[in-house]
Amino acid sequence: MTVSILAVPSVTKPPPAADGAVVVGGSHGAVYAAYLSAKAGARAAIHNDAGVGRDEAGVSGLAWAQSLGMAMAVALSDSARIGDGADMLKHGVVGRANPLATECGVRVGQRVAEAAELLKAAPWPHPKPAPLTEARAMAGRILCVDSISLATMRDRGKVVSSGSHGGVPAGETALAVRPRLVLFNDAGFGREQAGVAGLPILDRAGIPAAAVSTMSARIGDGRSTLLDGFISEMNEAAYRLGARQGRSALAFALAVAEKNP
Repeated sequence: MTVSILAVPSVTKPPPAADGAVVVGGSHGAVYAAYLSAKAGARAAIHNDAGVGRDEAGVSGLAWAQSLGMAMAVALSDSARIGDGADMLKHGVVGRANPLATECGVRVGQRVAEAAELLKAAPWPHPKPAPLTEARAMAGRILCVDSISLATMRDRGKVVSSGSHGGVPAGETALAVRPRLVLFNDAGFGREQAGVAGLPILDRAGIPAAAVSTMSARIGDGRSTLLDGFISEMNEAAYRLGARQGRSALAFALAVAEKNP
Protein backbone atom coordinates (compact mmCIF):
# COMPACT_ATOMS: atom_id res chain seq x y z
CA MET A 1 0.00 0.00 0.00
CA THR A 2 1.37 3.41 -0.99
CA VAL A 3 1.17 5.91 1.87
CA SER A 4 0.93 9.58 0.94
CA ILE A 5 1.98 12.72 2.78
CA LEU A 6 -0.77 15.32 2.75
CA ALA A 7 -0.06 18.96 3.70
CA VAL A 8 -3.14 21.04 4.57
CA PRO A 9 -3.56 24.56 6.00
CA SER A 10 -5.95 23.30 8.67
CA VAL A 11 -7.28 19.95 9.82
CA THR A 12 -10.78 21.37 10.36
CA LYS A 13 -11.87 20.39 6.83
CA PRO A 14 -9.51 17.65 5.65
CA PRO A 15 -10.05 16.12 2.21
CA PRO A 16 -10.93 12.42 1.81
CA ALA A 17 -7.28 11.79 0.93
CA ALA A 18 -6.41 12.29 4.62
CA ASP A 19 -7.70 8.79 5.34
CA GLY A 20 -4.60 6.62 5.71
CA ALA A 21 -2.19 9.48 4.95
CA VAL A 22 0.47 11.18 7.04
CA VAL A 23 -1.19 14.56 7.58
CA VAL A 24 0.99 17.64 7.99
CA GLY A 25 -1.59 20.12 9.23
CA GLY A 26 -1.13 23.80 9.91
CA SER A 27 -3.36 23.53 12.97
CA HIS A 28 -2.10 23.73 16.55
CA GLY A 29 -1.21 20.57 18.44
CA ALA A 30 -3.91 20.72 21.14
CA VAL A 31 -6.44 17.97 21.77
CA TYR A 32 -9.26 19.19 19.53
CA ALA A 33 -7.00 19.50 16.49
CA ALA A 34 -5.48 16.07 17.15
CA TYR A 35 -9.03 14.72 17.38
CA LEU A 36 -9.85 16.19 13.96
CA SER A 37 -6.83 14.53 12.35
CA ALA A 38 -7.77 11.22 13.93
CA LYS A 39 -11.40 11.63 12.93
CA ALA A 40 -10.27 12.12 9.33
CA GLY A 41 -8.49 8.76 9.49
CA ALA A 42 -4.94 10.08 9.42
CA ARG A 43 -2.31 7.37 9.81
CA ALA A 44 -0.15 9.90 11.68
CA ALA A 45 -0.13 13.66 12.10
CA ILE A 46 2.30 16.54 12.41
CA HIS A 47 0.86 19.81 13.70
CA ASN A 48 2.32 23.13 14.90
CA ASP A 49 3.23 23.53 18.58
CA ALA A 50 1.64 27.01 18.67
CA GLY A 51 4.28 28.29 21.06
CA VAL A 52 3.35 25.46 23.49
CA GLY A 53 1.70 28.02 25.78
CA ARG A 54 -0.26 27.81 28.99
CA ASP A 55 -0.39 24.35 30.55
CA GLU A 56 1.48 23.15 27.43
CA ALA A 57 -1.88 23.14 25.67
CA GLY A 58 -0.25 23.59 22.27
CA VAL A 59 1.18 20.07 22.48
CA SER A 60 -1.54 18.42 24.58
CA GLY A 61 -2.77 16.48 21.56
CA LEU A 62 0.36 14.33 21.60
CA ALA A 63 -0.70 12.38 24.69
CA TRP A 64 -4.30 12.23 23.47
CA ALA A 65 -3.18 10.80 20.13
CA GLN A 66 -0.95 8.28 21.91
CA SER A 67 -3.91 7.03 23.92
CA LEU A 68 -5.82 6.49 20.67
CA GLY A 69 -2.89 4.72 19.00
CA MET A 70 -1.98 7.50 16.57
CA ALA A 71 1.62 8.63 16.07
CA MET A 72 1.92 12.41 16.27
CA ALA A 73 4.59 15.10 16.33
CA VAL A 74 4.60 18.89 16.39
CA ALA A 75 6.75 21.44 14.60
CA LEU A 76 8.33 24.38 16.38
CA SER A 77 6.19 27.46 15.74
CA ASP A 78 9.29 29.58 15.06
CA SER A 79 10.38 27.18 12.31
CA ALA A 80 7.24 27.21 10.17
CA ARG A 81 4.08 29.27 9.74
CA ILE A 82 1.07 28.04 11.69
CA GLY A 83 -1.92 27.70 9.39
CA ASP A 84 0.32 26.66 6.49
CA GLY A 85 0.93 22.92 6.14
CA ALA A 86 3.04 23.38 3.02
CA ASP A 87 5.38 25.74 4.86
CA MET A 88 5.63 23.27 7.72
CA LEU A 89 6.57 20.49 5.30
CA LYS A 90 9.18 22.70 3.64
CA HIS A 91 10.69 24.54 6.62
CA GLY A 92 9.40 22.88 9.79
CA VAL A 93 11.56 21.38 12.52
CA VAL A 94 10.18 18.82 14.97
CA GLY A 95 9.79 20.15 18.51
CA ARG A 96 8.17 17.15 20.21
CA ALA A 97 6.83 13.70 19.34
CA ASN A 98 4.77 11.09 21.16
CA PRO A 99 6.18 7.60 21.82
CA LEU A 100 4.47 6.07 18.78
CA ALA A 101 6.18 8.65 16.59
CA THR A 102 9.58 8.15 18.20
CA GLU A 103 9.23 4.41 17.60
CA CYS A 104 9.10 5.29 13.90
CA GLY A 105 12.39 7.18 14.23
CA VAL A 106 11.05 10.72 14.65
CA ARG A 107 13.38 12.88 16.73
CA VAL A 108 13.43 16.42 18.12
CA GLY A 109 15.36 18.72 15.78
CA GLN A 110 14.56 16.62 12.70
CA ARG A 111 13.11 18.24 9.59
CA VAL A 112 9.37 17.79 9.31
CA ALA A 113 9.79 16.43 5.77
CA GLU A 114 12.04 13.66 7.08
CA ALA A 115 9.73 12.93 10.00
CA ALA A 116 6.74 12.68 7.65
CA GLU A 117 8.53 10.07 5.57
CA LEU A 118 9.29 8.02 8.68
CA LEU A 119 5.68 8.25 9.84
CA LYS A 120 4.55 6.35 6.75
CA ALA A 121 5.44 3.29 8.86
CA ALA A 122 3.18 4.32 11.76
CA PRO A 123 0.57 1.81 12.96
CA TRP A 124 -2.75 2.05 11.17
CA PRO A 125 -5.70 1.76 11.24
CA HIS A 126 -6.46 2.97 14.74
CA PRO A 127 -9.86 3.31 16.44
CA LYS A 128 -12.18 6.11 15.43
CA PRO A 129 -12.27 8.63 18.28
CA ALA A 130 -15.35 9.22 20.36
CA PRO A 131 -16.96 12.60 19.55
CA LEU A 132 -15.79 15.57 21.61
CA THR A 133 -19.11 17.03 22.69
CA GLU A 134 -18.03 19.95 24.91
CA ALA A 135 -16.37 22.03 22.22
CA ARG A 136 -19.17 24.61 21.88
CA ALA A 137 -21.01 26.40 24.71
CA MET A 138 -22.53 29.74 25.67
CA ALA A 139 -21.00 31.76 28.49
CA GLY A 140 -23.79 34.23 29.07
CA ARG A 141 -24.13 36.19 25.82
CA ILE A 142 -20.74 35.06 24.50
CA LEU A 143 -20.26 31.95 22.36
CA CYS A 144 -17.21 29.86 23.27
CA VAL A 145 -15.92 27.41 20.67
CA ASP A 146 -12.78 25.32 20.89
CA SER A 147 -12.34 25.81 17.14
CA ILE A 148 -13.64 28.68 15.03
CA SER A 149 -14.80 25.99 12.59
CA LEU A 150 -17.60 25.23 15.09
CA ALA A 151 -19.16 28.65 14.56
CA THR A 152 -21.87 28.74 11.88
CA MET A 153 -23.91 31.28 9.96
CA ARG A 154 -26.43 31.15 12.81
CA ASP A 155 -23.78 32.84 14.93
CA ARG A 156 -23.61 35.92 12.73
CA GLY A 157 -23.47 39.04 14.91
CA LYS A 158 -22.42 37.21 18.09
CA VAL A 159 -19.34 37.78 20.20
CA VAL A 160 -17.31 34.61 19.67
CA SER A 161 -14.41 33.43 21.81
CA SER A 162 -12.47 30.72 20.01
CA GLY A 163 -9.61 28.44 20.97
CA SER A 164 -8.20 28.63 17.44
CA HIS A 165 -4.95 30.32 16.53
CA GLY A 166 -5.40 33.65 14.78
CA GLY A 167 -3.74 32.63 11.52
CA VAL A 168 -5.00 32.90 7.97
CA PRO A 169 -7.29 29.81 7.91
CA ALA A 170 -9.01 30.90 11.14
CA GLY A 171 -9.46 34.43 9.84
CA GLU A 172 -10.98 33.17 6.60
CA THR A 173 -13.33 30.87 8.52
CA ALA A 174 -14.48 33.68 10.81
CA LEU A 175 -14.98 35.95 7.81
CA ALA A 176 -17.68 33.63 6.49
CA VAL A 177 -19.52 33.76 9.85
CA ARG A 178 -19.23 37.55 10.29
CA PRO A 179 -19.28 37.71 14.11
CA ARG A 180 -19.67 40.95 16.01
CA LEU A 181 -16.28 40.27 17.60
CA VAL A 182 -14.01 37.23 17.47
CA LEU A 183 -11.21 36.28 19.83
CA PHE A 184 -8.32 33.95 19.00
CA ASN A 185 -5.10 32.66 20.58
CA ASP A 186 -1.90 34.26 19.24
CA ALA A 187 -0.11 30.86 19.14
CA GLY A 188 3.06 32.58 20.29
CA PHE A 189 3.02 34.64 17.06
CA GLY A 190 5.62 32.30 15.53
CA ARG A 191 7.33 32.48 12.16
CA GLU A 192 6.44 35.66 10.27
CA GLN A 193 3.78 36.51 12.89
CA ALA A 194 1.61 33.79 11.35
CA GLY A 195 -0.31 33.27 14.60
CA VAL A 196 -2.17 36.55 14.10
CA ALA A 197 -2.12 36.83 10.30
CA GLY A 198 -5.89 36.37 10.14
CA LEU A 199 -6.63 39.61 11.99
CA PRO A 200 -5.93 41.93 9.02
CA ILE A 201 -8.17 39.76 6.83
CA LEU A 202 -11.05 40.44 9.18
CA ASP A 203 -10.15 44.11 9.54
CA ARG A 204 -10.54 44.61 5.80
CA ALA A 205 -14.12 43.40 6.21
CA GLY A 206 -14.72 45.64 9.23
CA ILE A 207 -14.88 42.71 11.66
CA PRO A 208 -13.23 43.33 15.05
CA ALA A 209 -10.77 40.60 16.01
CA ALA A 210 -8.21 40.22 18.77
CA ALA A 211 -5.84 37.54 19.98
CA VAL A 212 -4.85 36.59 23.51
CA SER A 213 -1.39 35.57 24.61
CA THR A 214 -0.81 31.84 24.34
CA MET A 215 0.85 32.01 27.77
CA SER A 216 -2.32 33.42 29.31
CA ALA A 217 -4.90 31.00 27.90
CA ARG A 218 -4.96 27.41 26.70
CA ILE A 219 -5.03 27.18 22.92
CA GLY A 220 -7.80 24.92 21.68
CA ASP A 221 -10.06 26.00 24.58
CA GLY A 222 -12.55 28.76 23.81
CA ARG A 223 -13.58 29.20 27.44
CA SER A 224 -9.96 29.65 28.48
CA THR A 225 -9.53 32.30 25.77
CA LEU A 226 -12.44 34.20 27.30
CA LEU A 227 -11.89 33.63 31.01
CA ASP A 228 -8.09 33.48 31.24
CA GLY A 229 -6.85 35.41 28.23
CA PHE A 230 -5.15 38.77 28.06
CA ILE A 231 -5.05 40.57 24.73
CA SER A 232 -1.73 40.57 22.92
CA GLU A 233 -2.77 41.74 19.44
CA MET A 234 -5.81 43.28 17.81
CA ASN A 235 -6.92 44.70 14.48
CA GLU A 236 -7.94 48.30 13.96
CA ALA A 237 -11.66 47.51 14.17
CA ALA A 238 -11.15 45.92 17.59
CA TYR A 239 -8.91 48.78 18.73
CA ARG A 240 -11.73 51.22 17.99
CA LEU A 241 -13.97 49.18 20.30
CA GLY A 242 -11.46 49.35 23.16
CA ALA A 243 -9.12 46.41 22.67
CA ARG A 244 -5.67 47.10 24.13
CA GLN A 245 -2.63 44.98 24.81
CA GLY A 246 -2.85 43.54 28.31
CA ARG A 247 -6.60 44.03 28.65
CA SER A 248 -8.63 41.12 29.93
CA ALA A 249 -10.38 39.30 27.09
CA LEU A 250 -13.39 38.82 29.33
CA ALA A 251 -13.69 42.52 30.15
CA PHE A 252 -13.39 43.46 26.49
CA ALA A 253 -15.81 40.79 25.24
CA LEU A 254 -18.41 41.73 27.86
CA ALA A 255 -18.13 45.40 26.98
CA VAL A 256 -18.76 44.63 23.31
CA ALA A 257 -21.56 42.15 24.03
CA GLU A 258 -23.40 44.61 26.25
CA LYS A 259 -23.40 47.45 23.72
CA ASN A 260 -26.48 47.91 21.60
CA PRO A 261 -25.97 46.47 18.11
